[in-house]
Parts: sequence; C-alpha cells; structure tokens
Amino acid sequence: MIKSLQQDHQNIAKLLKVLEHKLELIRSEKAVKYKLLDDIVTYLHDYADKFHHPKEDMIYDYYVKYRVVEDDLSGKLKVQHEELKELTEELQGALELILLDAVVPLDQFSDRLEAYIQAQWEHLNYEEEVVFPALLRHLTADDWRAIEQGWEHGRGGDEDPLFGHQVKEQYHALAERIRLSESAS
Repeated sequence: MIKSLQQDHQNIAKLLKVLEHKLELIRSEKAVKYKLLDDIVTYLHDYADKFHHPKEDMIYDYYVKYRVVEDDLSGKLKVQHEELKELTEELQGALELILLDAVVPLDQFSDRLEAYIQAQWEHLNYEEEVVFPALLRHLTADDWRAIEQGWEHGRGGDEDPLFGHQVKEQYHALAERIRLSESAS
C-alpha cells in the first residue's frame, strides 16, 4: 500500500514539473494552454483529494488508533490535506475565469500558481521524508493487511484516471503532454 502511495507521489511530481514549466512560460509572458493547466488541477482535485488523500488519512487514523506514538502525523496531515484542497479549489476558480475569457491579472495568477506548486512539493516532501518512514517503522505486516482490507472494503476498485491502465478521455491530452516531457528529459 505504501508503494502505491509513493507511485502516486511520483505521478503528482510529474504534474508539478509540468506546472512549474507553465509557470515559467507565464512569467515570461509566453503563450500557455490554460486548458492543460486546468486538466492538471482538475486531476489533482479529483484523484488526489478524493482518492489519494483519503487513503493516506485512513492509514494515519489507523496508525494513531493502534500505535502509541508521540507525534501528530495524522493531525498535521489532515490540516495539510485540507489546505491543499482549498488551494486547489481557488486555483480551479481562477482557471475557470481565464477559460471563460475573464480578465485575471497574470501576476496574481502566477503568484497563486507558485504558492500552489510550493505547497504541493512541501506536502510530498513531508510525507516522503517524515511520515512514510514513521509508518514503516511502527506498522507491522498485520497492520498493513488490516489497512488494505479496510480500504478494499470501504473503497475498492478506484483506478487512477490519468496514470491507470485506461486513461480517461478527458486526460488524453495531458497524458500525451507528460509523455512528451518525459521523452525530452
């Protein structure tokens, strides 16, 4: 289960790199396909906020409930997840206005995009460097089995709409963009 979360993080990192590149273009006053930005933010909202983060929260809740620990991983992560959700929704709103041809000052939009990217990186790094190692140290194989059974029973079958086996139609252009950026690296 931790490997699937780490794979999600690698996938999110790919998207953040695309956003960073688009931010550079915006700040250089070059043309940007805002629909692609909207697709990335929509994906992060739809998948990360509705699937990835709830999975993490379930693991952290189990960790706090069944392991005597002195840290506040669960509380801090829930706050971060909520903050990321709010930032995502704010960015979605700004992108929606841009796609409707409303006037949105690019300096304000680029600052909002930069804050969003930075918050995402900080969150990923915190989980990878602090949270996951703590979980791996404290949770046993039996704990992981119980967590997986709880997840499958409660959620089951959700597949990543962008990085899963079958890319959903709305994400085809984004999947192609990621593939091209990876081949150029």
